[in-house]
Amino acid sequence: MKMICSILLLLSLTSCVSGAFVVTVKETFYQAEENHNITLEWMFPPRTSSSPKSLFILCYLFSDLKTSVLFHLHGGVEDPESQDEQFAGRVRWDKDVLRDGRIRFHISRLRINDSGVYQCDMKTGYGKASGMCRLKVTAAADEPKPPRPTMRPQPESPTMRPQPESLGRIYLYVGLGAALLVLCTGLYFAFLRKRLVGL
Repeated sequence: MKMICSILLLLSLTSCVSGAFVVTVKETFYQAEENHNITLEWMFPPRTSSSPKSLFILCYLFSDLKTSVLFHLHGGVEDPESQDEQFAGRVRWDKDVLRDGRIRFHISRLRINDSGVYQCDMKTGYGKASGMCRLKVTAAADEPKPPRPTMRPQPESPTMRPQPESLGRIYLYVGLGAALLVLCTGLYFAFLRKRLVGL
């Protein structure tokens, strides 16, 4: 029954948009690494004369897999039971900024499946509208590898020193490699020029 009520509220909030009442987002695109925290924020025109009981907010995530409820405020009262299990214990909202016309959510310990489009639908006594933003959560960077232990250089034995003949071979191979690289680069640019002239 609660799910049906939420769907009906969602449909009623998105059915029309009042011309004077607009919900905007602080950022249209957010990006963060998994296990980090992020703050999402929406703004709307506040009215001090409006009763908190006339405020309805439904925020949810559209992802490739499903639609999940992030937050639900019904008649000015938060309804934590309608929040999807995916966000349980990870979402905190700032009640103090609501009277200034802002909805701010702090999502902690981000997961890859938190990626998607976040939409907040609002209905007040003086209008209704919605605003959306996109969040992309990337995989956490690999842990830095521990530095290799440095080894002390061993005293050089006379038999290990490169002989003049082997040095000559090294220079020959380096020279041939450089010449081959220059030749390949020239052929590549000639091929590109021919194609561009053909166009």
